[in-house]
Amino acid sequence: MAKDTHYAIETFSLTKIFPDWWGRAKVIAIDGLDLKVRHNEIYGLLGPNGSGKTTTLKVLLSLLRPTKGKVVVLGGDTSDPKISAQIGYLPEESYLYRYLSARETLDFYGRIFGLPAKVRKLRIDTLLEMVGLTGMAHRPVGTFSKGMARRIGLAQALINDPELLILDEPTSGMDPISTRQMKDLFIQLAKRGKTILLCSHLLADVEDVCDRIGILYGGRMQVEGDVKSLLQHSDEKQIHTGPISAEALRQIEDLVRSEQAQCEVSSPMDKLEDFFISTVATAQEQKLPTSGAVSTGEIGGFLTGEAGGSDILDKLVSTKLSVPEEGLSGSAETTEPEAADAQHGYGDGLLEELTKSSPEGKEADVASVTEPVETVVDDVEDVKQDILDELTGRSESQDSSGDKSSGERPGEDKDA
Repeated sequence: MAKDTHYAIETFSLTKIFPDWWGRAKVIAIDGLDLKVRHNEIYGLLGPNGSGKTTTLKVLLSLLRPTKGKVVVLGGDTSDPKISAQIGYLPEESYLYRYLSARETLDFYGRIFGLPAKVRKLRIDTLLEMVGLTGMAHRPVGTFSKGMARRIGLAQALINDPELLILDEPTSGMDPISTRQMKDLFIQLAKRGKTILLCSHLLADVEDVCDRIGILYGGRMQVEGDVKSLLQHSDEKQIHTGPISAEALRQIEDLVRSEQAQCEVSSPMDKLEDFFISTVATAQEQKLPTSGAVSTGEIGGFLTGEAGGSDILDKLVSTKLSVPEEGLSGSAETTEPEAADAQHGYGDGLLEELTKSSPEGKEADVASVTEPVETVVDDVEDVKQDILDELTGRSESQDSSGDKSSGERPGEDKDA
């Protein structure tokens, strides 16, 4: 059903605006995006932080509703269970149940897709072997490293055998060998007929596996096309040869053949990383709006030790506390000693006043106040003792027989 359409993913003037409390536009995450991803290709969606990549993926998956525009995925809407069942998604962060083992995690997601028990078991075994976690199948995923968590996350994205695979930073945290294995896996999946939408900041990985790329900045598509056509310089030629002498270099092709060295003539290509940085720099020079961070490439003066940073600090430490004129009881001459006292210890007079010993009369007053408090405490203890006697079943006859005292005070009226 999905391959009847020309594109696996297609957006029409897609716009997503995050409003503030009053409903006014605060952040324009996506601005009129027209994205087209063909079937059976690996498409790299690139851009700096805050350019709208993750927001685009969430809108495609119906996790966010677009403000304007339309999205068509596999010929329909991803809110339709028949469409979403054909999609595998690996988010930027692997949100997994940390107390489930790797096998239990895959079984859990297989049950969500309604896979039969035999199919689940077969796919779980295959996926664990594919991502290299067979020996750790019974370990809780909460004990996994980030690279291992990305592996099990990729496995859960493939448990339903999806037609479209959406991957957000799939190789983040992986070592170079694991990264190479994952890239080879993506290429094999594309050969098997899968469509992959890939977001990554690792440009070398994108350059190795993607058929086409698009670079976002400020929520808008800046450049889109085949990787080779974007990076290749068609107006220049370069020659790659093996080890040859300096004399052979002057004769170029003839002397290269005479030296029995191979000669290859082709157009030189930029590295994707250089092309990416150039595209973003061009967008920044045009002062295009963006909700992401923009690096100026400059370091603050206090870090570089430039003049000016220390001047600010000098001004801060030399600033004295200013006192309003209404609070001054004396003339201008009397304020100078006060400022000096503030430098040596603000409020020394108050400290002396607090630490002075109190007069004897006041100590006697305090003692007289505490005497009734002790009596009240004794009364409370007597009441508690009476309640304890009642709870333990002691009667007045036992008290009068002399086994235990009644707990009454001497001279106190019993009837009272």
